[in-house]
Amino acid sequence: MTKQTGRETEKAAHNPDNSANLPNTANGVKPSIANLDWALIGQSLDEQGYAKLPGLISKTECAEMIGTYEEEERFRTKIDMARYRFGIGEYKYYNAPLPLLLEQLREGLYPGLAATANRWLEQLGEPASYPAALAEFLDRCHREGQNRPTPLLLKYEAGGFNCLHQDLYGNVYFPFQVVIALNQREEDYTGGEFLLVEQRPRAQSRGHAIALQQGEGLIFPTRHRPVSGTRGYYKTTLRHGVSTVTTGKRYSLGIIFHDAK
Repeated sequence: MTKQTGRETEKAAHNPDNSANLPNTANGVKPSIANLDWALIGQSLDEQGYAKLPGLISKTECAEMIGTYEEEERFRTKIDMARYRFGIGEYKYYNAPLPLLLEQLREGLYPGLAATANRWLEQLGEPASYPAALAEFLDRCHREGQNRPTPLLLKYEAGGFNCLHQDLYGNVYFPFQVVIALNQREEDYTGGEFLLVEQRPRAQSRGHAIALQQGEGLIFPTRHRPVSGTRGYYKTTLRHGVSTVTTGKRYSLGIIFHDAK
């Protein structure tokens, strides 16, 4: 997971044959996305700065995504967090084409989030600018030279953690991203809460420690969000990370909607 500077350490290694034998049990993903209550999600994002998505993918789908971790041909680069002082753990960026399950999640979640993103822009007095379809947004990324896919698979072992950061990879970024827990708290690992810290102007920061169960997703802002004040809306800055894993191994799937340079 790249820090606020958006740097990466390796060039993309495009693999045109990566579509073979990809996880394809995504039959339950489209219905689960179609059944999401976007009004309720938007309310949670407005009030708390994040929103949970319970039961987003099944245990079988979680296990399949974890199983891809050792299949190097699926990934374009691997990052050792300790080497770059990002934390302790490692993560891998998927290569194109993405696994079907991941592609469906990315494409299916985008439209509802784009509507909320445009509403937030309007609250801040800016014109709505996010297209309704992911493909159109990715075209914008590609015109800016951001051509490398950013969805990633993260692994932490006991003692692992992720420092607070933002995932920015170029001039174009989408204001939301999603993380999905792939294994079960208190069974496969302990500790490892998702951390979200909001820095409010002229006030102390507010932190959230969020526990996710297997298959649950969490939507959170990539960089900032609007907050209603006495003189209208203002921006607060957010960063995210992961608290120390105390036992076991923790796997999660990161869905970032903008591509990287």
